[in-house]
Amino acid sequence: MRKVDANQAATPSIQVIERIFTLIDVLSSREEAVSLKEISEKSGLHPSTAHRILNDLACGRFVDRPEPGSYRLGMRLLELGNLVKGRLNVRDAALMPMRELHRLIQQPINLSVRQGDEIIYIERAFSERSGMQVVRAIGGRAPLHLTSVGKLFLSVDDTQKVRAYATRTGLNGQTRNSITQINILERELSKVRQYGVAHDNEELELGVRCLAAGIYDDQSKLVAGLSISAPSDRMSDEWRPKLQATAQQISLALGHRKPF
Repeated sequence: MRKVDANQAATPSIQVIERIFTLIDVLSSREEAVSLKEISEKSGLHPSTAHRILNDLACGRFVDRPEPGSYRLGMRLLELGNLVKGRLNVRDAALMPMRELHRLIQQPINLSVRQGDEIIYIERAFSERSGMQVVRAIGGRAPLHLTSVGKLFLSVDDTQKVRAYATRTGLNGQTRNSITQINILERELSKVRQYGVAHDNEELELGVRCLAAGIYDDQSKLVAGLSISAPSDRMSDEWRPKLQATAQQISLALGHRKPF
């Protein structure tokens, strides 16, 4: 953080705002209340300056004082954060990053969410100019165990839920590569948890392979999956880091902050 000269006489409004941001950053770095002394040391602000600004923030409920001489972030920030969160939409957050990923690899990019025992495609980025393309129709559905994104969602379920899914659906297949046995599916889901990506190796449609990475919200909940669909002979392992980086970019836009 930038060291602030406590002897400066003038405090124009832009400087006050900068100091407010600095104080909020200090408070956000700790879950518990922080003493005025520590706040002063970490922010570089003189204790009297920090005290004055924090008291003003407390008047607006942006900061709480659980006890004299200590501060923490206030409930007003939570209220405002919930308003922002309510406006966040995974499709809106994903659209531009999806288009950029498509520009880089020139293959269709799909955004999907879970709905019961299926995934549903809610957005796509593709071009008709680059020859044969594999395009999933928006609104289309597919079984979880036959798709890369579906496997992501199954991988966050516990063993009982996965086996209940297998019982309900019968693990019906659509191609010779479809996974139709629970022990094979469980091994596949273990790999998904280990590597953080999921594959569809011509399991839904012969000649088509998919690679998927998860999108997470501010509570670290898997809310969607981003996938690349390509003809089997075009799928490249080199796309994996680009896909994961794009999924992480979207997750960050949704408030996710924890390591993947």
